[in-house]
Amino acid sequence: MKKIFKIVIILMLVSILMLIRIFEDSLFYDPLLSFFKTDHTTNPLPKFDSLRLLSNVVLRFSMNTIISLAIIWILFKDTSILKFSVILYFILLIPLFTVFYFSISYSNSENFLTLFYVRRFLIQPLFLLILLPAFYFQRRK
Repeated sequence: MKKIFKIVIILMLVSILMLIRIFEDSLFYDPLLSFFKTDHTTNPLPKFDSLRLLSNVVLRFSMNTIISLAIIWILFKDTSILKFSVILYFILLIPLFTVFYFSISYSNSENFLTLFYVRRFLIQPLFLLILLPAFYFQRRK
């Protein structure tokens, strides 16, 4: 793949990730977005539809994962790296989603910080930011 074409595709995929973030309020049901923008240390969690929230978090995680995997594939063109990434995303989803579920189900003000950070890992493409330099340095060796 020509270098310019590769850069254009990666920029388009990163732009899609940015659009997901920009339009998160209208694309996904997530009452926690506004909750964490307020003084959440003293307020209880807002009322929400648990099933809808959980399914939207999984949807957003899936969308970010697919785009992130496409970026990894275009950058490295290595099946073993892609397989490892797919397995890692799946393995990380299970404990993070479990902690997220229990955090919203049995919430108190003490675990809002846990809820905030676990949710952040689920709804943002943070794993991509961790994996890209790791794969780059691993490839250089």
